[in-house]
Parts: sequence; structure tokens; C-alpha cells
Amino acid sequence: MAAGLTPFGARIRELRRQQAVSQKRMATDLQISAAYLSALERGRRGRPSPILVDQICGYFNIIWDEADVLRRLAKLSHPRVVIDTTQTGPEATELANRLAEGINELPVAKVRQMLSVMTRDK
Repeated sequence: MAAGLTPFGARIRELRRQQAVSQKRMATDLQISAAYLSALERGRRGRPSPILVDQICGYFNIIWDEADVLRRLAKLSHPRVVIDTTQTGPEATELANRLAEGINELPVAKVRQMLSVMTRDK
């Protein structure tokens, strides 16, 4: 995934490219600005609304499991995350702070490894 892209943004960009749809065309068809769509793809905007996600599913004829995946990606795509550790122990608070301090320096392979650990039981 390119730097700055969110999981949702990367998927939307992939869908657009697979179907040879420009950002401008998609934005016009969805009645949103091309700047907003670009910002969503590049992680410069927060999560898209559930309504917009449903519109995008309809736009690309995405149904069932694939639509659920896109909705889940949207929920996981806020580029500025706040972690509340008030209900956790000191280790979780330390982890959250260390992650916040060092996320930009982590190699992609390490991020993937950490994601694998975090999603293994889900």
C-alpha cells in the first residue's frame, strides 16, 4: 500500500483502476467532489459515512461478503487514531504510546507482522 493511503482508499483506488474509472468520473457519478474522493483515497479525510460506503458498493455492484469487507475497511481507515487506554493496564498504555511515537518508522514487513498477530483470532 502506498504511503498515506488508508485500507479503504487503497481498495477504492484498486476498484476504480480495475474498471477504468477516473476519480473525476466517479466523484461526479456519486455527486461528491473529486477533491473529497481524492482526500478519502489518500487518507487526508476521516472515515467515509456509511451512506457513502453503501453508494460506492452500489456504484461498483459490490454485494454480500465483498460489501462487508468494504464496510470493515472503511471503519479501519481513520487516518488519525485516538486510543483510549483508561480501561487497560500499564502495558497496554505503554504499547499505545510506543506505537504512536514510532509508527512512521516501522518497516512495512513489521507492520504486516503486527497486523497478523492482531487479527489472528478474529
